[in-house]
Parts: sequence; C-alpha cells; structure tokens
Amino acid sequence: MLADLLDISRVKTDLRSADKESALRSVAALLVEPEQSLNEEIVYEVLAERERLASTGVGSGVAIPHGRYQGVDDLRAAVAVHKEGVDFEAVDARPVRILVGILGPVSSPQKHLAVLAQVSRILRQEAVREALVAASDREEAYRLLVDT
Repeated sequence: MLADLLDISRVKTDLRSADKESALRSVAALLVEPEQSLNEEIVYEVLAERERLASTGVGSGVAIPHGRYQGVDDLRAAVAVHKEGVDFEAVDARPVRILVGILGPVSSPQKHLAVLAQVSRILRQEAVREALVAASDREEAYRLLVDT
C-alpha cells in the first residue's frame, strides 16, 4: 500500500531543519510534489493543526505528521530523513530522524488509518529505521520503503 502512495519525488534523505516547524514545512513541501497542484501552505496548516493536538512523534526517532484535507483526491505519503535528528516533542523525548508525512482526503478516514498503521508497522523494525537513516540517496530510501 505504501508503494501506491509514495512517489520518489516525495523522498528526501538530507533534511536539515533546525526545529519542528521547519521540519513540518519541509514535509508539506514534499507532499505537494511532483505535480504541485496542492497549496503548500494549506498542507502545512493541515499538518500543524494535527500537531497542535498532540505530537506525532511516535518514538524511536520516528514522527508521522498527518492530516486530511478536502483539496486532495487520494492518499499520498512523503518521507524525510534528518541524519542528526530534530526535536519533535516525541513521546519518548528522543530526536526524530525519520518523518513520514501522510495526507489524505477528508472522505477516506479508514484508508488514512490503515496507512498510519502500515507505516507504524514498517518503522517499528529497528533494522528498517537504521537502513533508512543510512540511505545514501532518495532512490535507496524509496526502494527500502516500497520493498519492505
């Protein structure tokens, strides 16, 4: 399922954001790729609004910022890797090194939840997390995620 939602243009392995807000903005920028038919600022606001409810930093260096937005027709995902980690107010207080953004239509809450569960399942594996952080480029990271 993740392979259907993730375009290689929405994978970044060299995120350098200094804080949570700029990391969310970077994920929003990725989520509008490749066609850029979505409004990046609105996508950021959707992610930030969800983040204000509670941090999507789920622990083990992973955050899954997500939201639903009427301006999108299908679910989409983006992945950003921050080699050093960024403070994301995660549940375990550890810096986040892997951010997986998920954006879906308001009309598909069940599919949205299924994708969240799948991403969580994949990234629960320490070997996958380590390989993703060590990936040398977007192609390697993309392959790792769609083949897992």
